[in-house]
Amino acid sequence: MSVIRMFHVRAKTGREQELLEKFRTTSAEVVLGEPGNTGYFFGRGVEGDDKKLLFASTWKNLDAIKQRFGEGWQESFLPEGYEDLIETCFVEHIQLDTEGFVQTG
Repeated sequence: MSVIRMFHVRAKTGREQELLEKFRTTSAEVVLGEPGNTGYFFGRGVEGDDKKLLFASTWKNLDAIKQRFGEGWQESFLPEGYEDLIETCFVEHIQLDTEGFVQTG
């Protein structure tokens, strides 16, 4: 079953765009082309919560995540330069229920 790895972030004030650019480049490089990675996406909160950001990567299974991130797979992986942009962060993993997946349009 597929797993989504979600990196939840609260950006420091005024650093939101810079962090989104890091997601577009650096975070993408962390997962792109890794065995078991099936994609990624990122975005920001709605209704005025611009400091709330998310980088999510999709994986074939939990073993692929463990292979990429090692023993610290349950912790946030912060590439160099991220600490200056982030107020708080955490990572969580959600196993997808393929019976519950519906694609429309």
